[in-house]
Amino acid sequence: MRYFLRLAYDGMPFHGWQRQPNAESVQQTVEDALSLILRSEIPIVGAGRTDTGVNARMMYAHFDVDEEIPDYGRLLSSLNRIVGPAISIQEIVRVHDDAHARFDATERTYKYFVTYEKTPFLKNTSWHSPSRLDIGLMNEAAAMLLTTRDFTSFAKLHSDSKTNICDLRHARWDSYQNEYGVPGIVFTIVADRFLRNMVRAVVGTLVDVGRGKMTPEDMGRVIAARDRCAAGTSMPPQALFLWDIKYPYL
Repeated sequence: MRYFLRLAYDGMPFHGWQRQPNAESVQQTVEDALSLILRSEIPIVGAGRTDTGVNARMMYAHFDVDEEIPDYGRLLSSLNRIVGPAISIQEIVRVHDDAHARFDATERTYKYFVTYEKTPFLKNTSWHSPSRLDIGLMNEAAAMLLTTRDFTSFAKLHSDSKTNICDLRHARWDSYQNEYGVPGIVFTIVADRFLRNMVRAVVGTLVDVGRGKMTPEDMGRVIAARDRCAAGTSMPPQALFLWDIKYPYL
């Protein structure tokens, strides 16, 4: 029987989502907790693989068991006691046996948060820009991303992706004020899939536009180059959130 877990996590204590031989990961932490409680080795498959330090407001993962789980609430409570404060298991959902957390996801949303005032309360969830960025120019450049499906220029070199084609559906900067009253901007990007390190590379390129180091027209040349060296630097991970994932049956 197959189940989906919906969870959230602070990426700071972990070396990304994916299990690694010599580093703590979100996947390993959840797998170990499930295996302990259910008294059987329980591997999980996530909807994606966030990098070291990247956060998730929403992540899904699936796992299989031989018998139906009788008490979801009890399992949720036990998991949350074991996984520690940086992970929250929020829901368990019974799905059909062929459901797949990664391949069945139809849309993923990421957000990147930038603040204009230095504050210790947001250092693990945002990037502090010491100067104002030109949001109008950045949105002109972001709109150009919607004209392509080939994101090779923003893909991590030597990754295991079989294709760099993505169906990008939304890319925009907006002003916002967080709960501490600190002004800033947030970048929202939506696609069917993302390449490894893609969002942070896109944001780094757009920040260069906002600083005046590049023009919106330069974004077109970056895209056409299909060369990671043509794009901007990869931004710090702590400001990036996997924000939402959609499935046709949830």
